[in-house]
Amino acid sequence: MSKKAIRLITLGCSKNTVDSEYLMTQLACQGFTVDAGDTFRGDPPTVIINTCGFINDAKQESIDTILEYARAKKSGLVDHLIVTGCLSQRYLEELKAEMPEVDAFFGVNRLKEVLGYIGAVYQPEVHQKRLTTTPSHYAYLKIAEGCDRRCSFCAIPMIRGKHTSVPVKDIVAEAIHLSGKGAGELLLISQDTGSYGKDLHDGTNLVTLLKSLVKVSGPEWIRLHYLYPSAILKDLLLLMKDEEKICKYVDVPVQHISDRILKSMHRGHSKKYICEAIGKIRSILPEAAIRTTVITGYPGETEKEFEELAGFIREVRFDRLGVFAYSHEDGTAAGKIRDNIPLKEKLRRLEFLMDLQQNISLELNMQKKGKIFKVLIDGQEGLFYTGRTEYDSPEVDNEVLIPATGTGVLTGNFCNVKITEADFFDLTGVIV
Repeated sequence: MSKKAIRLITLGCSKNTVDSEYLMTQLACQGFTVDAGDTFRGDPPTVIINTCGFINDAKQESIDTILEYARAKKSGLVDHLIVTGCLSQRYLEELKAEMPEVDAFFGVNRLKEVLGYIGAVYQPEVHQKRLTTTPSHYAYLKIAEGCDRRCSFCAIPMIRGKHTSVPVKDIVAEAIHLSGKGAGELLLISQDTGSYGKDLHDGTNLVTLLKSLVKVSGPEWIRLHYLYPSAILKDLLLLMKDEEKICKYVDVPVQHISDRILKSMHRGHSKKYICEAIGKIRSILPEAAIRTTVITGYPGETEKEFEELAGFIREVRFDRLGVFAYSHEDGTAAGKIRDNIPLKEKLRRLEFLMDLQQNISLELNMQKKGKIFKVLIDGQEGLFYTGRTEYDSPEVDNEVLIPATGTGVLTGNFCNVKITEADFFDLTGVIV
């Protein structure tokens, strides 16, 4: 295959984003032109679709995208069509049979094979010099791959394999590179961030890694994502308290609170354990924002268990909350249980919890009026700059709106903002 234009389409989570960025980096250093646009210009490109296969909606989006580009290929707008990522890892044979228009399928962690098919060679010396597709002032930093947990609802271990930590020196080298490109915020991601280092068998853990990363000059914020409740340990919280660079932001998905449901989910802990973990956060880091996700409509979830979950949310008053309607996944333990809750009821429960959280969010935001926060400016939309406090991650959390007229603020800058107005999920403020 000649060195020509490559269009790289990335679907799904931030982990997929990083995978695509590694691929893009390898291609760019070998003379390929890579873009992520959706407008066809010039000669027909080779299209690579990095798919998601996690839940039904994500799988459907991936299938729809493949079919869209298959039609474009039939029309002569696409030269070669390559599919990679989680969906093709999980459903390789089915996709091959159903989508003959696709020239090649690859699963996850097949970077070298994808490069070889295109006519490139993996070059290890450029791996940590990653190009990014996020705004230049923040970047995702993947510290591990895979997951050893066996939550009954989750297909990730089947797709991504066992937990494998990236060595500290490699993560630090990548952080230094990203800092040199202007990243003021590094977002640490993996399937199970709290388990970092357990497979290295040398005493390395998440605290060890963080102590190395805070020494990297440049980034002012380091944000942790996806901490399993058992990762909420005193030494981690004390480090977060002492290190200004580490955002006071604890992302700890609890999924449910009913002991019976937690047991069926194979979560390995109880309601009491979760409450103790949250109490530990509030005791050591009282200023921290706690983000969580929950699943409603899990097979067999009774109205009483749903009400228990709602009561828990009312009591804890999470700063940030995501709610998912249960999705039946092939090959999982929960997939063998009858999915006995109608979709309409799942969505009713989801909407109820989101309405509940909306009111909690408004009450918490109103308490911020008159206070001053350090804000990272993400961009400009109309007459306002949009930014975030350390208590907010990009794409999923609250924004701070700042009138742009006469401020002279540039995207990527940190500035102090006094909050003047508050809404359900947004704050408005002025630079001070």
